[in-house]
Amino acid sequence: MISSYDRSLRTRRAPGCFLLAVILPPALPAQQDPGRHLNAVLSEKTAKRLQLSAEVKQRVENRTGILFGRDRDITADFVRLRLGVTIRPLPWMKISGLMQDTRAPFYGGPPPGNVRDPHDLQEGYIELFSPRQAGFGITVGRQMLSFGDSRLIGSPQWAYTARTWDNARLYHVSKRARLEAVFLSTIQPRGSDFNYPTLGDRIWGVYNTFKDVGVKNVVDVYVLRHDQNRPGGFTGPGTLAVNLFGSRWAVPLPRNFRFTAEGILQNGRAGLLPHRAGAGVILVGYKTTVWNRPLDLANEYKYASGTNPSSGKSGTFDQLYPAAHDKLGHIDLLGWKNVHNVKSLSTLNMSKQWSFILMYNATWLADRRDGVYTAQGRLIVRSADGSAGRYVGQEVDLFTNYQAGSFNIAGGIGQFVPGGFIRRTTPGAFSRLIYLSTSYSF
Repeated sequence: MISSYDRSLRTRRAPGCFLLAVILPPALPAQQDPGRHLNAVLSEKTAKRLQLSAEVKQRVENRTGILFGRDRDITADFVRLRLGVTIRPLPWMKISGLMQDTRAPFYGGPPPGNVRDPHDLQEGYIELFSPRQAGFGITVGRQMLSFGDSRLIGSPQWAYTARTWDNARLYHVSKRARLEAVFLSTIQPRGSDFNYPTLGDRIWGVYNTFKDVGVKNVVDVYVLRHDQNRPGGFTGPGTLAVNLFGSRWAVPLPRNFRFTAEGILQNGRAGLLPHRAGAGVILVGYKTTVWNRPLDLANEYKYASGTNPSSGKSGTFDQLYPAAHDKLGHIDLLGWKNVHNVKSLSTLNMSKQWSFILMYNATWLADRRDGVYTAQGRLIVRSADGSAGRYVGQEVDLFTNYQAGSFNIAGGIGQFVPGGFIRRTTPGAFSRLIYLSTSYSF
């Protein structure tokens, strides 16, 4: 498990001025960076008991063809501010809090809660764990979390608000294993209201990670349960009760190759129907050089089952709450439900700070009588008789990222070309994303 503690701070006024301010400053050495310098002083004066965090992040976006023409185009400036503090009153105790404020100037209408969520508690938790990072530990509170490759449980920092969790976790850490019992409840952003817990939507079980099992690798083995009632967001009759049995293997191979595979089986019930579903991912990567620059190549196949309406069962894979950005394209149009997907990702590092990424995705329906789903897992459209075909479409993305100390600037463009299924069931609009993002964090 990786605690996704991406710190951020955001401005509420003069977004254009902030954009220039982030672009123009040169990279500062750590000792000159004001945020890092402040934390270095605090660490020295408090014997490492007090640390601050902050982030200001801004992303200007133009999105066209949203939901393939079923929703309006959007051009807006998304701004996020975070301020945090971490206190260690005892060597084995950590208390951490993080305030977040997100807004969307020029959105052109009342922005939803996942876009505008002013002055709310993003994190607030207590951790009891040995400073040796071994033995038993416990964490209770609100926290951003990611497990494995964050395909099922994650806090996507690309998102405007970034998902956070009310959680309680008990774990034991040794040199080669982390054994963890988890209880998680995702927070639903409520706009101007405080984001209070919704325990009617919860995930619980065990998530265990083992290192160097026979060879140099990382193996995750997990058994989880997803429960959701009507107050938690379930819209059908009855409740959702899905069991997940999964494993993930990440193995480095000779000659700069690597291999990752993950498989999940599900059973239980979805409302009044028995639930049987499954999903899997296989990735093969290779590192080389081009013009003396590091080049990382990765090719991936993903599958997630869909529902056959005549079976009398629910077969659509429950993707839980992933950090879905870039999983099926940079525009984040599609979710990991009822799909066959192939993906190619090429990352060229011009320097340690600067990279270019080219991504290609092509997607088909797993069951032509089920539908296509958003990255958040909501149904967009289906063809009940399967006559619209399987081919969803393809997407090409090109984006870049430059990190200069605590400053970051990124930008890119993505284009989705609809396939036969989308053209026959929606207005068939081409979906496009163009953006420029800047941030400062420490």
